[in-house]
Amino acid sequence: MKPQGHHLAELNVGRLIAPTDDPRVADFMNALDRVNGLGKRMPGFVWMMEGSGEPGTGNTENAIGGDPQFVANLTVWETVETLENFVWNTVHRQFYERRQEWFEVLGEMHFVMWWVPEGHQPTLDEALERLDHLRTHGDSDHAFGWAHLKEATHWRDRACGVAAE
Repeated sequence: MKPQGHHLAELNVGRLIAPTDDPRVADFMNALDRVNGLGKRMPGFVWMMEGSGEPGTGNTENAIGGDPQFVANLTVWETVETLENFVWNTVHRQFYERRQEWFEVLGEMHFVMWWVPEGHQPTLDEALERLDHLRTHGDSDHAFGWAHLKEATHWRDRACGVAAE
């Protein structure tokens, strides 16, 4: 349940199957500005970690562990419902459903959410700590996936399931 005075932060990480300028990931890279731009215009959107701002780069310059193929998306939303609406009821879903074309299977959790005080913009390091906590301890109020949120409903019907949150 949403704590009063808080927003929902989410981190999604992935490792591209090829460098960002490789034709194998071109459809993904070419859609970043469109999908991120849509997200920023959605009701309930609060903030997004940005890269350089260069067209077609999205947040891909925020590489993890010095690996340029390891990319991260970090956003903040007013509520669970507003994030769910963007993820499952917009063009974002089409790209989510094609993720296996562009991303390696990581074999561990690569998505985490947590509550942040209104106005807080989490850092990538903070978000990665939350992801590590989720991987180590499972769902808790400190770090969680969709299943931890009673108000989250779309992911149950439209996602790939709990194992690949």
